[in-house]
Amino acid sequence: MTVGHKATETELADLRAKYVPRGITSAHPVTVDRAQGSEIWDISGKRYIDFAGGIGVMNVGHAHPRVMKAVREQLDRATHTSFQVVHYESYLRLAERLCEVAPIDGPKKAVFFSTGAEAIENAVKIARAATGRPAVISFRGGFHGRTLLALSLTGSVQPYKQDFGPYATEIYQTPFPYAYRGWTTEAAMADLENLLESEVSPKRVAAIVIEPVLGEGGFVPAPLDFMRRLRELCDLHGMLLIVDEIQTGFGRTGKFFAVEHSGVQPDLITVAKSLAAGFPLSGVVGKAQVMDAPDPGGLGGTYGGNPVACAAGLAVMDVMRDEHLPERAARIGSVVEERMQSWAADHKLIGDVRVVGAMAGMELVRDRVTKEPADKEAARILGTAREKGLIVLRCGVHHNVIRTLMPLTIPDEQLEQGLDMLGASLGA
Repeated sequence: MTVGHKATETELADLRAKYVPRGITSAHPVTVDRAQGSEIWDISGKRYIDFAGGIGVMNVGHAHPRVMKAVREQLDRATHTSFQVVHYESYLRLAERLCEVAPIDGPKKAVFFSTGAEAIENAVKIARAATGRPAVISFRGGFHGRTLLALSLTGSVQPYKQDFGPYATEIYQTPFPYAYRGWTTEAAMADLENLLESEVSPKRVAAIVIEPVLGEGGFVPAPLDFMRRLRELCDLHGMLLIVDEIQTGFGRTGKFFAVEHSGVQPDLITVAKSLAAGFPLSGVVGKAQVMDAPDPGGLGGTYGGNPVACAAGLAVMDVMRDEHLPERAARIGSVVEERMQSWAADHKLIGDVRVVGAMAGMELVRDRVTKEPADKEAARILGTAREKGLIVLRCGVHHNVIRTLMPLTIPDEQLEQGLDMLGASLGA
């Protein structure tokens, strides 16, 4: 790189093509230069409103002053020692804060890692150690990560699972209640009970893992009654309930954790994404007696609970509390839902609108009767929105759901601007 030379998008695209494998994709051909709040600027200076938030990571917004201050202070003290060598206060304080907000009665404990997939894998390890059982049940359409066990739990093939098998054993999958696609609570429960009768005995099942709102699977909320019946089923058979709050947590759905909408208390909760405002940090929080099941040394990871990331996490917890971000998410959601429903009245392309707090999705179909997924149309809308200055993502097993993951700190004016851009893109 020549000193003083500012790279162009074309030069950087050439570098990407030459040195980065095709297996990792980017939703938008944009090279970011800087980001602040709910805005992103590319290297040419073009400004975008951010409705993606780093895939639901930036709930407190880019470069929040309180987060940046905490990080700078920690950088001057220590950047890494490994908690497994010597412990440090930011890890301990963050564990305390996470246990305080987790919707689980009684004593709780927390452990930290680096990625969401690590959190999921360790939650399964903890559940197996606590129950002495090997099997785990997950749901079709669910997404739990890209490492082997997490990928085995993930319930969609393209693009995540192709060519990567064989997968981990003792993983069983059952339909998620997705009413728009014909899977009611009753049908999903019946299939789950059939699974326990015909494929795996409940006496062998350590845990059921579920996202209270499908993330990559299409922003589909699990019916509250379904969550309650899962809890009853787990209690009946001595199985643990693991709730994956990696995308739904930290205020996204209008509650600190999405599971709170149902009143269900899980045994274990996995967290990541918005836990540390973009710094690599994930965790598992749960009932103390369950968390203590693995022997000393059974849990860990060299970078898990990095002190800088934990400092960021503590600041995030303060911002969530002081700026009332779960309540803000609920208000954002009401605005977004009103706009999406109005678009649905004007555009037959929109087959279903699903909103839980600021976690909103529009499922696009070519025909409202056949419900044929409109994946190419969704891709076109993303491109048109980008041209107008909006970064937004899609999801769903068929890649036909437009989803919103804007920072919860987004000003009302920018929220309306972004929605105007998205609405204009539907008819373009």
